[in-house]
Amino acid sequence: MIIFEDSEIVVCIKPKGLLSQEGAPGTQSMVAVLGEKCGCRVYPVHRLDKDVSGVMVYAKTKEAAGVLSKQVADRKMTKSYLAVTDKSDIAPEGTMEDLLFFDKQRNKSFIAKSERRGVKKAVLHYRLIKTVGEKSLYGIKLETGRTHQIRVQFASRKMPLYGDRKYGNKEKGDIGLFSSSLAFRHPKTMEDMIFTAKPKGGIFDIFKE
Repeated sequence: MIIFEDSEIVVCIKPKGLLSQEGAPGTQSMVAVLGEKCGCRVYPVHRLDKDVSGVMVYAKTKEAAGVLSKQVADRKMTKSYLAVTDKSDIAPEGTMEDLLFFDKQRNKSFIAKSERRGVKKAVLHYRLIKTVGEKSLYGIKLETGRTHQIRVQFASRKMPLYGDRKYGNKEKGDIGLFSSSLAFRHPKTMEDMIFTAKPKGGIFDIFKE
């Protein structure tokens, strides 16, 4: 689970089913799991959906959390993902840009037609990596980090991610989304760091060589 750790940060592979941030009492979270493993409090600086797994970084001090959070806010932390959806006739490479509104009560994001209170711009860049049968694997680089951004942007183009029943896919299985790469500057040394991982199991296995 932990792939890198020093006095300032801990980088891990979050498994599906765990909250990336602290939740209601009795719920399992990466904050609690890592805190126990590291023997200290850890601070979340970005999010990953509960049912999605992949690379994440946590701070081990308030100072490190502040530096990393600023990198996120300034879009200096680069997040890349792998996503599986049905084969489509969209361009093999391009940019998706939308206005998103997140409904907290329904825990769901929606495409908005115009700017209003609570609506935020969402931008991602994608490229087709491979198609097997009726399924396609996409590499995605986020420019913004909105709640459920990849899931709702693909679904709005009639390409809901595999297993994502919240956004219209009817197939049973884990959501076809994985945080595959994370790049940032170390909060103390300012060294450029990049961490990558490959998904294991589930729908991603059909794309293995």
